[in-house]
Amino acid sequence: MENFNELQQEILRLKQKKNALVLAHYYVPLEVQDVADAVCDSFAMAQRAARAPEDLIVICGVRFMGESAKILSPEKTVLLPSPDAGCPMADMVTREDVLRLKREHPGAQVMCYVNSSAAVKAVSDVCCTSSSALRIAKALPCDEIIFVPDKHLGSYVAGNVPEKTFWLHDGFCPTHHKIAEADVLAAKKAHPAAVFAVHPECGEDVVKHGDLVGSTAEILDFARKTDAPEILIGTESEIVERLRRELPGKKIYGVGSSFVCPNMKKVTLEALCECLRDEKYKVELPPAELNAARVSLDKMVNS
Repeated sequence: MENFNELQQEILRLKQKKNALVLAHYYVPLEVQDVADAVCDSFAMAQRAARAPEDLIVICGVRFMGESAKILSPEKTVLLPSPDAGCPMADMVTREDVLRLKREHPGAQVMCYVNSSAAVKAVSDVCCTSSSALRIAKALPCDEIIFVPDKHLGSYVAGNVPEKTFWLHDGFCPTHHKIAEADVLAAKKAHPAAVFAVHPECGEDVVKHGDLVGSTAEILDFARKTDAPEILIGTESEIVERLRRELPGKKIYGVGSSFVCPNMKKVTLEALCECLRDEKYKVELPPAELNAARVSLDKMVNS
């Protein structure tokens, strides 16, 4: 604790006092990650919460992450330090959108990216993560797949599963979407020896340049294991900062200067401390919605 500031030390004291489990996403500020019990991607957070012996879970991330943890751990108290930290991509698809697409394509199954609301998960056939999307799409017992909400991840999956027909919703992550091919080409020109690890939430014209296309966890794993001394990172800027600290012997570069998720940055030390101290901002879901959403999440886990 000697290297932590006063606020971080207070959070650690509160965690111990309340026997709370604090889970942080890779995109929240590093100083928040440093006081978490685990730092992971969105679904790993929910899985860790479900396995945890603690009854008080704090999810340092955006709204859908707290919902996923609650869906898999309905008996536990799940808190969100910043209740206004939403996900614009998740907000781009509604329950009604999914039902309409199902009517338009009655032979298709709905594959729902985990970056979505509980209401959307509740009317989907199966959820997926960016790391499991290809495997799940190939395994679905159908010839047509409705993919929501991310058109970029959906396009990437469709390109790798050509034997099936995909119907894509027009959603996207604004942070990944605004990175252009010109940004990648400029970064490659500036760092010609670097390999490029990119998230499939980026557009197809960006993803096609990737030496590794993968989830946040897969990008981190690639950076740790590659022999390349220089790495371009095509995802949220906090990953660049984390890798620079973790891998001082390698040169880590971001692609573009605007790769920042503003909602993740709302999860501050102050917000986490207040949330823990007062045990407020509980995630609550209607029982019917929670139970229906759990079906699609369970299929993802067991697929």
